[in-house]
Amino acid sequence: MTATALALRGALGFLTRIPVGRDEAEWEAFAGAPWTLPVVGYLVGGLVALPLLAPVPAPTVALAFPLAVYAVTGITHLDGVADLGDAAVVHGGPDERREVMKDSALGVGGTVALVAVVLGLATAALGLAEAASAAGTPGVRDRLGTAVGVVVAAEVGAKAATATLVCVGDAAHEGLGSALTGEVDAGAALPVLALAAPAALLAWPRLLPGVAALLAALATAWLLRRWARRRLGGVSGDVLGATNELARVAALHAGVIAWTRF
Repeated sequence: MTATALALRGALGFLTRIPVGRDEAEWEAFAGAPWTLPVVGYLVGGLVALPLLAPVPAPTVALAFPLAVYAVTGITHLDGVADLGDAAVVHGGPDERREVMKDSALGVGGTVALVAVVLGLATAALGLAEAASAAGTPGVRDRLGTAVGVVVAAEVGAKAATATLVCVGDAAHEGLGSALTGEVDAGAALPVLALAAPAALLAWPRLLPGVAALLAALATAWLLRRWARRRLGGVSGDVLGATNELARVAALHAGVIAWTRF
């Protein structure tokens, strides 16, 4: 198996629940190839967008969408959201915040963060479903294509945001964060962004929703990097996982707003 195939297989095993298997060679190939994240994002986005194509009411789509997301991707990254939520409400320096993140107990901050993420997915799906099925508006097929395009662009954007953070971030401590950030440098972000850029066109014939989704995801990574450097001392595995989840939500809502308000 080629290095490219190993890296992609490792990315699928790490980022999804698709049963491709995992081994050390695949992990090592994936760790040195952050460009694989947006590539997998195209596949994941297409799979989780399927509820939008179902002939069911918009509220049912809103329920099905988060279930589809976590059926495909698993809930591992939600642990990062919970840990960052708990750390965000701690009074103290980076050491105190990192100590809270090691605690397996779920606090109030983590609970609120998890609810916000799942609710964010559901409400974004509701907005997309309603926009796609707007009564009295011609072009149902085009609107469904736009809705699916926003979802795929958001997923690619979330993966690109996480990969970019891997390339430019400094690890706070030894762990998953250092295992990934230590393998690449800032230059590795260029192929990540190049592979993610076409996702901005997927909401065609509308252009703005896809662009907004991609930019919102990358902006989320930038904000989290600044926050993590100040509050945690750098990037960790929890920060990377939370970036994926928060960037997805931000991208979806940016896409909905750009579609329905501009």
